[in-house]
Amino acid sequence: MKHTSISELFNHKENYLGKQVTVCGWVRTSRDSKNVAFVELNDGSTLTHIQVVFEKSEFGDSQLAPLLALGAAIKVEGKLVSGMKAESVEIAAKSATLLGASDPSYPMQKKRHTLEFLRTIPHLRVRTNTFNAMFRIRSELSYAIHSFFHENGFYYVHTPIITGSDCEGAGEIFKVTTVGYDPTVKSEEEYYRKDFFGCAAGLTVSGQLEGETMATALGKIYTFGPTFRAENSNTTRHAAEFWQIEPEVAFAELDDIIEIATDMIKYIVRYLLKSCAAELKFFEERFEAGLIAKLENVANSDFARVDYTSAIDLLKKSGKQFAYPVEWGCDLQTEHERYLTDEVFKKPVFVTDYPKEIKSFYMKLNPDNKTVAATDLLVPGVGEIIGCSERENDYDKLLKIIKERKMKIEDYEQYLDLRKFGSVPHSGFGLGLERMMMYVTGIGNIRDTIAYPRTVKNLNQNIYTIPKSFR
Repeated sequence: MKHTSISELFNHKENYLGKQVTVCGWVRTSRDSKNVAFVELNDGSTLTHIQVVFEKSEFGDSQLAPLLALGAAIKVEGKLVSGMKAESVEIAAKSATLLGASDPSYPMQKKRHTLEFLRTIPHLRVRTNTFNAMFRIRSELSYAIHSFFHENGFYYVHTPIITGSDCEGAGEIFKVTTVGYDPTVKSEEEYYRKDFFGCAAGLTVSGQLEGETMATALGKIYTFGPTFRAENSNTTRHAAEFWQIEPEVAFAELDDIIEIATDMIKYIVRYLLKSCAAELKFFEERFEAGLIAKLENVANSDFARVDYTSAIDLLKKSGKQFAYPVEWGCDLQTEHERYLTDEVFKKPVFVTDYPKEIKSFYMKLNPDNKTVAATDLLVPGVGEIIGCSERENDYDKLLKIIKERKMKIEDYEQYLDLRKFGSVPHSGFGLGLERMMMYVTGIGNIRDTIAYPRTVKNLNQNIYTIPKSFR
């Protein structure tokens, strides 16, 4: 049906004031008085609701009642006029149509609900101001990421979601199978012979390995898609399904990819400050005081850089009693990362040159033979948002580490081939979209940055269930 978006009326009100307009939307709030009724209407195009004024001399009570119900979808025709507040506009309704009635059991009758409660109704929570703003920012952030890479000569490639390899080597893969429970199967080999691919398959944990293939021909590529980790971590920063951005760059060493990562973060933050000003102000007022100043600081200042060994020294000399002990060789925990970003550097920091034992097999070994050319970008309030490394491009060294870690060489034959036929220094990183969302909104739980969060023991946020015949 032909109508004008509410954002258009606010952004270009000079074109519509005094004219008849048609809008559609959902009732967010309503007030009823003796002679006049008011509705705050939102269509998803802007954080700001538009007020619709119904003169009761033109609308009967029986006609108005369903139009005032919270959650109802309505179409309104009327004149756009100046509102009571400066710079505001409202609609003096002449006619209205109920497009979708809202049952009295609509669960969002109160103005404020806890985020925990809203997670129980993911199909409705997007109608709240918080999630309306959240998913507009997510959309703009995704667009900014694509724009950055497009403007810098990267090609967007699509890597498999179903894969036969575990990129990270941690075994945290969701299995993909068409074979149900079969008590007659006597071995794993027999089980997989019956399966669709005839071998073990799983959901991808990363598009990196395939991305490296593309980079060795196209030079600069990036992937942007869903990834999956069957990691038993029920924390505010972990989800089993999340979106990841993974650029891969040929002829790039660690310093080169750190520069690209820095430029990308600054680019997308500047973009959001400009395109999502109202949404960021909303999150600053309700979730993180000083959010906008923090983002402006990120956009306009240098990032810190410290090697892992120095970071361990800083943590050991801090005088803090950490829940996880700090020793050289330990994997940095969230509390360690937060101390470095929030208390020491007070801005994003790249931690470089991690011990080889705690990093993935594909990372380039440094000359000290103890550390690898890897870095994590840590940001205040969240911790790690980017994992980055130069890849091992020496065939013999890569083969050696695959054997040492008792990985199946046959699973990585094509990956090894890249080191035999025109191998070059190359580097890449992974940015978790949801963690970036946490950082730019001040939201403290990853479950509130994605429409349907998937976490340990939690797959009940579905609109539809799988028929028994397919289970």
